[in-house]
Amino acid sequence: MLPLFPVRLLPSLVFLGAAHLAVAGDATFVAVSASQTQALGIVVQHVATGGSAAAAGLPANVSIPNSQLRVIAAPLAGVVESLETAPGMTVKKGQVLARIASPQALELQRDRIQADSQAALARQTQSRDEQLFREGLIAESRLQASRANAAQSAAQAAERRQELALAQHSGGQTLSLVAPIGGSVLEQHVSVGQRVEQSAPIYRIARLDPLSVEIQAPLAIAARARIGTPLTIPSAGARGQLIAVGRAVDPASQSVLLRGLVTHGAEALRPGQATAVDLALGNATETTVQVPGSAILRHENKPWVFVAARAGTATGYHATAVTLIGRSGENTVVSGIPADATVAIAGVSALKASWLGIGKE
Repeated sequence: MLPLFPVRLLPSLVFLGAAHLAVAGDATFVAVSASQTQALGIVVQHVATGGSAAAAGLPANVSIPNSQLRVIAAPLAGVVESLETAPGMTVKKGQVLARIASPQALELQRDRIQADSQAALARQTQSRDEQLFREGLIAESRLQASRANAAQSAAQAAERRQELALAQHSGGQTLSLVAPIGGSVLEQHVSVGQRVEQSAPIYRIARLDPLSVEIQAPLAIAARARIGTPLTIPSAGARGQLIAVGRAVDPASQSVLLRGLVTHGAEALRPGQATAVDLALGNATETTVQVPGSAILRHENKPWVFVAARAGTATGYHATAVTLIGRSGENTVVSGIPADATVAIAGVSALKASWLGIGKE
């Protein structure tokens, strides 16, 4: 006896339900004859190979690795005498970037000279007491005090020299600020003649090769991503690999941050640029294929496709659960079905209605 459908259903669905009874023992199989296929408007298509870029077109932003950024700041308060470079220009390590006139530089120089003199005097006192102690003319306690005073004076002198070196003192009251790394000037924060306070930023420079990309990946893709996964940026002809996979999920977009390093072709990218990244998530033990989005249906919060199959003498479709890997162009990349499978890309709703009607009164 055929199951009774509400009158509002299409006659073609009633027709499909009758055919399904022939294989009701297989809960995932929907039997469909050739005439029923035409009546229901079912269209099939062979799947395409998944390729190596299993996750394509992921949104990303180009950034600079933190280890390649430097801020050039004023070591002492003063007035900017000259600026030797500008944003967009390339500088070499050790190149002079700016000069600052600072009265504090003279104070540091005076303190260094005084500390050097005190250290020299303490060394002479220690040397004399060493001789007197050997001759038995002074107590050992006096020699120990001379040694301690010489060591303390030497440490103070070294500290003053280090302070002057950190201030990048170049003579008189002038401080010459040099580039700690080679790279490009990104920002300039002051102008000539401006008074700046100690630690005020002057320039921001960076080495722009390699570059980082911050990728927003859906959970399904992030779960498959690993450190070392190859990445490509087709629009720039650049490539690299993942160096970090985030553990937190963005509550708004339900995406995970993946961080990659572009090691080839970084010169074609700019920091702050928005781009699209492909990830090669395929592996040798899993087959990935591409199917049109219309072939995928949702059931019990899982993605499924109908794969053309036979059950005995009956022809039809198996409802097959798949795993979403990503996108490749207009197609969706999935795993869980054979590389030579044929799937339904139209009439999927009719197949789903018959499949979910199994066992219902």
